Amino acid sequence: MSDPKDADDFLRKEIDAVEHEAARRIDPGTGALTISIAVLAILVSLVLPWIGEHTGLQVVLGESSLFLPTLFSYLALGIGVLGSGITLAVRRWGLTWVCSLGLFAGSIIGVLSIWTQQTTTSNKTIGPGPGIGLIIAVIAVILLLVKWVQIAASRPPQL
Repeated sequence: MSDPKDADDFLRKEIDAVEHEAARRIDPGTGALTISIAVLAILVSLVLPWIGEHTGLQVVLGESSLFLPTLFSYLALGIGVLGSGITLAVRRWGLTWVCSLGLFAGSIIGVLSIWTQQTTTSNKTIGPGPGIGLIIAVIAVILLLVKWVQIAASRPPQL
């Protein structure tokens, strides 16, 4: 016959394993809707003008020679769209911090890309200005950053 102490130890180990697995997962709650809308805004911004007559899709495909908007487009698509989608699908706490850090870098580069479109090397003319798509994408990336940091920081302290 089985020893009750062995059964209790087995049950305790199983409960601890389930608890440890649950601690690694997140529940975005209503923030998932906000994240989904921001991801949709990034995707919609790709068909709008970003730099002069170049759309966001043309910037992603390398038709623009400007470095910062191209780097921002890669971060917005890679971390903002793909990273957010994967994180919402697998709901891992570690991925929320990866998205947060990537979107932090993306938001800084996005603001710098808007700034570089407004300035020139000459003091007599102003830059061509950012397109509406670039502005929408930067706002969406900043919104994603705020939501992912809120979700990542909401995890209660574990053992």
